[in-house]
Amino acid sequence: MSRRGNPVPWPSPIILLSDPPKEHIMNLPNKLTLMRVCLIPFFVVFARMGGFGMQLVAVAIYVLACVTDALDGHIARSRNLITNFGKFMDPIADKLLVMSAMIVLTAQGRMPDWVCIVMLAREFLVSGFRLVAVESGVVIAAGPLGKIKTVLQMLSTLALMLLVPVEGAAILGQGGVLFANILMYLALAMTVVSGADYIVRNRACIREM
Repeated sequence: MSRRGNPVPWPSPIILLSDPPKEHIMNLPNKLTLMRVCLIPFFVVFARMGGFGMQLVAVAIYVLACVTDALDGHIARSRNLITNFGKFMDPIADKLLVMSAMIVLTAQGRMPDWVCIVMLAREFLVSGFRLVAVESGVVIAAGPLGKIKTVLQMLSTLALMLLVPVEGAAILGQGGVLFANILMYLALAMTVVSGADYIVRNRACIREM
């Protein structure tokens, strides 16, 4: 209540849900997201080299990029720095990173081509829906199953890079190769399930496109 007894109006919900002023959009979480995108070319260059040492460098860059994925979301939520830019760009950065790894692994014969195709098809389908929604003024954030899918994809591609060699003997033998492949098929299953969940959860928005 104000001093004159009149109720103080609530702030507009549109203002509360909108992005902060432009100078605050490039906050720390969003900078980490862009850093993840910038790491991708360096990862691809080293991942395409056959030597074990170069593969380790690629793995280190990949792990660093994955860490930024965990950090940007945590910082954004804990410090209330969530922006529409971050909700849109964070899943795009994840997809670029994981898709780059899958394409390199497929080219090297360490991932079956049909697995790569199914995963890429899901990502393009969901990204297409998201882009169309943005044109309508709607920003669709990633759901919980989508986050689990991304984690499994990151872990499986990391396992394939470490445990399935480009050439020579596997570092942990056939047991390591089997473990990496099990992770890969778990990621594939979650990719399909999360894609279906995304369409079901956003069916109202999709109908209006």
